[in-house]
Amino acid sequence: MGTTITNNPLRPEPKALASALEQLAARFGNRLITSQAVREQHGHTTTWIVNQPPDGVVMAQETADIQDVVRICAKNRVPVIAFGTGTSLEGQVNAPAGGISIDLRDMNKVLAVHAEDLDCVIQPGVTRKALNEHLRDQGLFFPIDPGADASLGGMASTRASGTNAVRYGTMRDSVLALKVVRGDGEIITTGTRAKKSSAGYDLTHLFVGAEGTLGIISELTIRLRGIPETIAAGAVSFATVHGACQAVILAIQTGIPVARIELLNAAQVQACNAYSKLTLPETPLLLMEFHGSEIEVAEQSKAFGEIAKECGGGDFSWTTKPEDRTRLWQARHDAYWSVKALRPGDSIGVVATDVCVPISRLAECVGETEEDLKRLNLLSPIVGHVGDGNFHCSLVCDTNDADEMARGEEFMHRLVERAQAMDGTCTGEHGIGQGKQKYLKAELGPEALDAMRALKKALDPLNIFNPGKIVPAA
Repeated sequence: MGTTITNNPLRPEPKALASALEQLAARFGNRLITSQAVREQHGHTTTWIVNQPPDGVVMAQETADIQDVVRICAKNRVPVIAFGTGTSLEGQVNAPAGGISIDLRDMNKVLAVHAEDLDCVIQPGVTRKALNEHLRDQGLFFPIDPGADASLGGMASTRASGTNAVRYGTMRDSVLALKVVRGDGEIITTGTRAKKSSAGYDLTHLFVGAEGTLGIISELTIRLRGIPETIAAGAVSFATVHGACQAVILAIQTGIPVARIELLNAAQVQACNAYSKLTLPETPLLLMEFHGSEIEVAEQSKAFGEIAKECGGGDFSWTTKPEDRTRLWQARHDAYWSVKALRPGDSIGVVATDVCVPISRLAECVGETEEDLKRLNLLSPIVGHVGDGNFHCSLVCDTNDADEMARGEEFMHRLVERAQAMDGTCTGEHGIGQGKQKYLKAELGPEALDAMRALKKALDPLNIFNPGKIVPAA
């Protein structure tokens, strides 16, 4: 693992840092942790981005804890980084300038559920699975599923989405209001429980996706959904990626209300078969899910099966048995681990990256990406939330092989350039963090970056909130 970069101009003065740590120790006692192991656990560990640990970790238990950390750090100009479960993929929790990581896992209370209004109020450390367990007896669920059992505060901060986004949208569509600790330790309230509002600037969605660079979320009000009467999952294999993508486009154009549409290319199906003990045909595959009444689900499944056949798909098999559905979707959620198992070894790394394009360009983009992998002799199975044009590559490389690493870097750069050339984006859901800063200017233009810098300066004039993320230095 790497260590904190010591020559970063954003790093606080040693005396100021020592003063902040002394004040935090007085306030939090053993809830301030400065051991190397815990600090490294709160730096980036998921992909190749070097681990840059903070100087200390505070285990927050209530909003007042966040406020006090921010006040002490602001006084000493020490960076503050919010930490949920650490599952972000672009270095969002790294501490390139050192500072204090605020671990929010203990702020995990569901404060209120308003079943009649289909919303709830939660603390930021509540995880997706824990929330759905809490809601199950009331016939409600929270639909955003990024795969990892992430915290809801982290999901809001990174504007997460996932397998259900084609029907239920992303975190941007699910957050009604926030409470955010600003740079002076005071609280901003961004909205109410009303389902719509025209009252002032849309501060809620300014903080959703800000990756902790503008403030720290201390409370969320989020939309819920009723658990469907019937849920059916299905799978259909195709001879080509193009055929699978065409089936998705036709299904959406004809108005079939699919809840999930996931594409696995042949390499990913092979990995899932080996890891999850499945026997799926090792050709491009679509995994589907339909929500509704028993009659609606049957009609939707039949309609999609007909479309799949028109596009060269095989037999469409579907099931409503929970154990069968769980087995299929668990294999999808284990895609990262299945790829990692393809090439064991201490020096073998897997980096998950994503892009998103208009759905009409998806087949072309995936096809060209597969050709690039062949040309560069690289292994990178592909999965995609194809209902919204988003797909992920899990690139496997030997970190001790300089030539292979260089080819991997070239591949990832070409992937982003390809997506942007197709009117797409460098990231559909992983976010910018540190890893994709260099692509923002080409995607949005220098004027947009200037606007982002102006917002950052207005809301965080001391630049203490997660510095070095999203917007590159001018």
